[in-house]
Amino acid sequence: MSEMHTRAQARAQEKAAGPAVRHGRQKQQHPLTFLLKIFVAVIAVFGVTGVSLAAYAAVDVVSSVSNKRGVKLVDAKGNESTPGVGAMDGSFNVLLAGSDSGGGNAAYGDRGENLNDVTMLLHVSADHKNATVVSFPRDMFVAIPSCPDPKGGSFDAMSRQKINSSLSYGGLACTVLTVEKLTGLDIPYAAVIQFDGVIEMSNAIGGVPVCVAGDIKDPYTGLDVKAGQNVLQGSQALAFLRTRHGVGDGSDLGRISNQQVFLSSLVRTIKSSDVLSNPVKLYTLAKAAIKNIDPSESLNNPTTIVSMAMALKNIDISKVVFVQYPNHYVDGGVAPTVDAAEQLMGALKNDQPVALTGDTGVGSEAAPGSGGTSTTPPAQAGDATPPADSPAGAPSAQPTTGTDSSATLPSDVHGQTAAQETCSKPFSE
Repeated sequence: MSEMHTRAQARAQEKAAGPAVRHGRQKQQHPLTFLLKIFVAVIAVFGVTGVSLAAYAAVDVVSSVSNKRGVKLVDAKGNESTPGVGAMDGSFNVLLAGSDSGGGNAAYGDRGENLNDVTMLLHVSADHKNATVVSFPRDMFVAIPSCPDPKGGSFDAMSRQKINSSLSYGGLACTVLTVEKLTGLDIPYAAVIQFDGVIEMSNAIGGVPVCVAGDIKDPYTGLDVKAGQNVLQGSQALAFLRTRHGVGDGSDLGRISNQQVFLSSLVRTIKSSDVLSNPVKLYTLAKAAIKNIDPSESLNNPTTIVSMAMALKNIDISKVVFVQYPNHYVDGGVAPTVDAAEQLMGALKNDQPVALTGDTGVGSEAAPGSGGTSTTPPAQAGDATPPADSPAGAPSAQPTTGTDSSATLPSDVHGQTAAQETCSKPFSE
């Protein structure tokens, strides 16, 4: 087969070797962490007037961006993918790939492959009232299309590989093409994010409070938190987002829901703190973000980032939805649950808000006194009721419509809104 097949076999052998080898997979769960902070930080920095610090910050951030060389994205035919002027007037999609390479930092050891163990897609609706963040499980088998070779030519398409191999196969452009093929969405903006950014960003914001349902001590990532509320920043924030063995059932799916505990709290923290009105904090956040991403050419522009930020800044946190791409277990990983995935992607294409009827996932649970985790809108006459227990891979109920014209997803799709207060669940057999 291809070199990719060889990589896949090697990864399978590494997994079979046990936890010590798999330690290299608990990575940087920071994609939305970066994106929301970039947007909030940059818009506020550029929006402050009459403040010399803000003026200096704007110039310095522009310089930081302009000194980075962007990654060129292409469409399925190999043509350059460049969004038109005024793209921020409507809906937009941004893909963020979290690299497990360590960014060359020797503190993380020899990382070997450059895998996108975190892949998240942000969709903002045309009316800028809803934002949906989709997490793609790293071990999900997908088709990888032909991708451009950075050295010239192109790589062959592959019918079935894990999605986290796309970054090492053909770089960021390949990850974007892979997700576009899977979702049917156009993705004109993208970035690769490294480990160190989580530490810098969490330090800049002063930490993120997270709820933990029980003590978690994960020797693989160095995470050591106690039951209750913990304010995480620096290396502990990174460890919390990387941990897999410490939460849920020890799987990457549990890690996704654990990440959503952090990300939802992050959004609430930004909304309730003085970050929006503090140009010093905002400048620090913007600088930390710019230093730790490798953007596509389309995102390598402060004006574009500001336009996105303008679209995001007034979204109600109850309209920010984190959702795990519908999937079910198969031998060696997971596979897309096609019917549910089509419902989710159909909602995004139609700019419908999504409502979740399932739980938050195996790595988290509702916080005590939070009133539960369901985001289902009140039922109306004629609404269909999703099945309580859909077998893995089985056809799901057709999407329903709630009071706000939201698309109600079946109960086997997991996630939460930013408004929901949740706690991480310690690992249990």
